[in-house]
Amino acid sequence: MRKIFHGLLLTMCGFSLGLSGQPAGVTFELSASTLSDTAEVYVTGNRAIFGPWNPGKVALEKKGNHYWAKTVPLARGSLEYKFTLGSWEKEAARPNGQPLSNFRADVQSDTVLRHRIGYWTAGTAPPEGQITGTVNYHRGTEYPGIAERDVIVWLPPGYEEDHRRRYPVLYMHDGQNVFDPATSSFGVDWQVDETCTRLIEAQAIEPLIVVGIYNSPDRALDYSPGPKGDAYMAYLVKQLKPFIDRMYRTRPEREHTFTGGASMGGLIAFMLAWEYPEVFSGALCMSPAFRYKTFDLVAPVSAYRGAKKPVRIYLDNGGVGLENQLQPGVTDMYRTLNSLGYTPGQDLLWVYAPGAEHFESAWAARMPVALQWLLNP
Repeated sequence: MRKIFHGLLLTMCGFSLGLSGQPAGVTFELSASTLSDTAEVYVTGNRAIFGPWNPGKVALEKKGNHYWAKTVPLARGSLEYKFTLGSWEKEAARPNGQPLSNFRADVQSDTVLRHRIGYWTAGTAPPEGQITGTVNYHRGTEYPGIAERDVIVWLPPGYEEDHRRRYPVLYMHDGQNVFDPATSSFGVDWQVDETCTRLIEAQAIEPLIVVGIYNSPDRALDYSPGPKGDAYMAYLVKQLKPFIDRMYRTRPEREHTFTGGASMGGLIAFMLAWEYPEVFSGALCMSPAFRYKTFDLVAPVSAYRGAKKPVRIYLDNGGVGLENQLQPGVTDMYRTLNSLGYTPGQDLLWVYAPGAEHFESAWAARMPVALQWLLNP
């Protein structure tokens, strides 16, 4: 495996969209008897004020006697958060040393969130490069209107042996989460490398190239309608895809070009296929944020009156936590696409996993079905 060491880019696939109304004062209180009173303790989460998910941006204030606290203004709505000692190498943990799951709260008014933490992860960096197969990195790609970002390209088994063969391409968003637990949010990746390798060896899918596009601190804007979303889609269509087609032995036609992602990455995957059907023939949309609070992509799709777009759409979602909030949007988008002529099982598929959370491991579990359906029209 070819690999290059690179700094961690840790951005949770969870998201927060702009919410209306006055912000609430949320006070985080932490007792940690195992820490020195001089320790630097941080709170992070899925809101912009935290990075989002920057482990060393918002420090709690030292109050003495192993106690820290801080009040921050947050818009009302769903909140996920964690405590760290400044990096993801040292975060709040269970007695067995495993990181705690995200804490969750529904912020509707001034709130005090109290926690007692007795354990922290060991402080050793996760092993780098736990990737099955060969990957190449393209660093700091740039395009007007969006922040620079890295790109990782996974090559299928046999790519280096048969120099005449050309391959379909799947472009995936939140690229740091796609292959490598060392760069993925909280050390859990989507295992696309292992899944593709297994399916290719079983001849369940055709060998393909997978391109993972890292996100940026502007993730929420990059992956939603608006100027940055338009710029991100233009970057992929006008710059990145032509570059990949020049650098690798691709099959550049739309019939062999796909896009995919989860959460807001699932939203932008749908938008790319919908806005650029001449470029993409299918979209893999896991737990897509079609409608959330005042945000709604279902309405403009429902209002579409043109010819049916020649794309295949895979949808899925779980049934726990944030997944329940996204369920109405997924349901309505499925019904809308059906009403526009998309046929279940042929060019439209919805998979429901009632026990699944909005998390990387859940998307990894559903990836085999998603890939086989998307890549086998």
